[in-house]
This record gives sequence, structure tokens and C-alpha cells, in this order.
Amino acid sequence: MCADWHLSRREWLKWSSHGLAGAALGHLLGASPTLGAGVPAPHHPARARRVIHICLMGGLSHIDSFDYKPALAAAHGQSLASLSYTERPATFFNQIGLLRKEDWRFAQHGQSGLWVSDLFPHISKMADELTVIRSMVADSANHTPATFQQNTGFQLNGFPVMGSWISYGLGAETEDLPAYVVLPDARGYPAGGTINWSNGFLPSTHQGVAFDTSSSIPIPDLLPPEGLSSKTDAASRALLASLNARDLERHGLEDAMRARIRSHELAARMQLSVPGVADLEQEHPATRAMYGLDQEATRDFGRSCLLGRRLLEKGVRFVQLISGGSFGSPRINWDGHEDMRRNHDREALRIDQPVAALLRDLKQRGMLEDTLVLFTTEFGRTPYAQSAADKVGPGRDHNMYAFSLWMAGAGLKPGMAYGETDEIGLKASRNPVHWHDFHATVLHLLGMDHEALTFYHNGIERRLTNVHGKVLRPILS
Repeated sequence: MCADWHLSRREWLKWSSHGLAGAALGHLLGASPTLGAGVPAPHHPARARRVIHICLMGGLSHIDSFDYKPALAAAHGQSLASLSYTERPATFFNQIGLLRKEDWRFAQHGQSGLWVSDLFPHISKMADELTVIRSMVADSANHTPATFQQNTGFQLNGFPVMGSWISYGLGAETEDLPAYVVLPDARGYPAGGTINWSNGFLPSTHQGVAFDTSSSIPIPDLLPPEGLSSKTDAASRALLASLNARDLERHGLEDAMRARIRSHELAARMQLSVPGVADLEQEHPATRAMYGLDQEATRDFGRSCLLGRRLLEKGVRFVQLISGGSFGSPRINWDGHEDMRRNHDREALRIDQPVAALLRDLKQRGMLEDTLVLFTTEFGRTPYAQSAADKVGPGRDHNMYAFSLWMAGAGLKPGMAYGETDEIGLKASRNPVHWHDFHATVLHLLGMDHEALTFYHNGIERRLTNVHGKVLRPILS
């Protein structure tokens, strides 16, 4: 990356003059409201200042990762009916084979004794930092609506995602970078594309800004074109600023216009800020190796994790790291229909070391005390095989009745598990947690009351948690 961004002193001064000329428009509009003006004050003292959200697309198997079920191993090869399950579960492909034991060995880790499988050998070493929720439930066994619900609380698109709500509620801590940054999988966007970081009906300034993680230059067309003189560039930006100022005076601050102007203003400042924050060569070689940048399997997600930490340090409020691209053949996500072992081994290898390094790095720097780390997936996998009724096939179907996620950092009780599933991990049996409860808890840790953070739209005071949700106080420190 360093070579791509290297500039001489003369080039840097020329480049910065371009960016500063573009930023001059900000003086016509006054201080940026994303830094506090017009932004609601926190409803109560916050435990967390910022969030980094690792989002596993496709459906991580809880019974192969964070929810140990010895009874499932004992029942391997039996039918659901043999365990007195009479109701047919709703799945995606509706193939209910025989029960299938876990594919990875479980063990207790750390002083807490938290159960984590060998699927995540590096994350398991950070068990004492994790707050695992083992009783998550969703309302759909279909990827797209389940993913929308994970991000927005609703199964239909058109609603703001959690990152946009947090940007709207708290604003930004920096003028030089977006409040909400998305780092997609280097292999491609997830199903639904940019809808996954949409601002919905919130003002456009709160939409997530996706960086290009497949390139060493994270923002396309960020640099001024070659051969353009600083005089010409400054003149064109000055003309644009005057035209925008005239339109604002005549027509007022319409949302679309205001968002467009602020995006250009922010882009000008990002010409100065992004090259520095994206230059991972500035990191110590040992840090880069810790994140796995020296290995092919972990390099992509390691770069995203390290860049995510650097973005948080520079004042970005919400960073979302996406593990998994779109669906197809071969799959490039966590959707282990055909072969759980092959699918999850591949995907876990990509992220396990980088995610553990992120936790360790945040803790070493004292940032975990006011940073919230989220590790989520849209639903879990079935404890029975996706196969004919008399077979133990190699894959598992979708399971909306029970799955696991974990949180770490500010304001949480570490090294604990909350909630339980039944003896085979099919359904949440104790303290079920809906996405509304999860979202309410995240907002609470950031100092926001989920019932008070609202936006009036089409005659309704809308919330991230709709009309539901309760804060999970037993997991709070």
C-alpha cells in the first residue's frame, strides 16, 4: 500500500491545495452538523464510543462453533422424531435428514471456561473477552430478509441499518472521515449489495461509505487527475462552491442537495486523511504479522481488521467488516448447505486469526474499554443434516430458531454465555434474544435509549427496534 500512496513533499503540497480548495465550501454552510449541531445528546452515560461490527454472511453454525451440545453427538444418526420432536421445522430447502454431531471438537478456554470449538483456534484464546449470546432467534430462514433484520430490525428493505442509526444518533468524531464505513469482503459484495448499508429514510449523510478492500487504493478516483493544474482545479471548485451557495440560498437545504454537497466536501478532506489511515505499511511488521497480512489465506480479512482499527482510532464511529460475498457456485460465504466441513473450514481460516488479532490489539491499546466489538450472523444451522430423511449428509440447512453471536468490549461482562438452546441446539430454550433486544442493547451501551431514538417517517415515529426490544441487562457490567 505504501508504494501506491507515496508522494514527494512537492506533490503532497500540490495535492493538499486541491483538497483544501474543495473543502472551502464548508465555510458557506457553517459547521458540519455531523459533529454535534442538531444531533441529540446521549440519553445516559455511554460505556462505548465506537463500534466495529464483524458480519458473517450466510449463516454460521452455532452447534459447530460456540454452542456445545454433547447430547447431539450422542444422538448422531437418529431422527428428530426419535427425540420427540413432532413439529416440522421451517428451513430453506426443507430436507430434514438424520441428526449430525458437531464437525469440530469443543473445549473450554481461558479462566472463564467458555466453550469454543476448534473451528476458531485463535478466537478461542480470547475467550475471556467474549460475551456470547447462545439463544438468538430470527423471524426468517431466508438469507435476504434475515440479513435485513440483522442490520435494520425489519425483514423488508427500505429501513435504515444499525450503523446509520448510530451515525444519526451520535454524529461523527471527525470531520475528515465518514461516521460509518463499510469494508466489504474482497471477493465481492454480499447479496443485496449496497442495501446492506443503506440509510433508508434517514438523511443521506448517514449512509455507509464502502471502501474498496480488493485494492490498495480504498476510494476509487480519490486522487486528482494527472495533468490538472492546481490553478484550474481550484477555479473549478470555486465555481462549484458559488453555484451550490446560490442554489442553497434560493431553494434551501433540501436533503438530497445537502447530502450531495457534504459528500463533495467530505471527499475533499478525505484526499488528505484516507492515504494516511489506509497506509498499513506504517504499522510495525509484528503487528502486520499478528493480523495475518503475511499469509495468503488471512491477508484480505487481516487488512480489513487492521484498517478497521485504524479507522476507529481516527474517529470513525461505526466500522462494519463483512465476511462473505454473494451466493453462487462456488459459494464465497458461510452457507454450508453442501459440505459444512469444507465451507466453514475455508471461511474460518480467512477470519479467525485477524479477528483474534483485532481483539488483542484493541485491548493492548486500551481501546477495548470504550469500543464495542460485534460478531454476528443472520441465523444458525440445523442440528440435522440437509439430506434425505434416512441419511446423514455433509451439509446443514438454515436455522432461524436458534443461533449464536458474541460481543466484546465496553460495558459487557466478559467470559460469559447468556441464554441456552435445547439439548440438540435446534431451538432457543432459555432467555431467547431477538434482534430487537440485541439492537436495544447496542444502543444502550452507546448511551442511547432505543425507545427515544426516533425519526418521523410517513406518519410514524420510526425506531431501529420497531415497537419491541429490551436491553439485555444480565450481560452488562
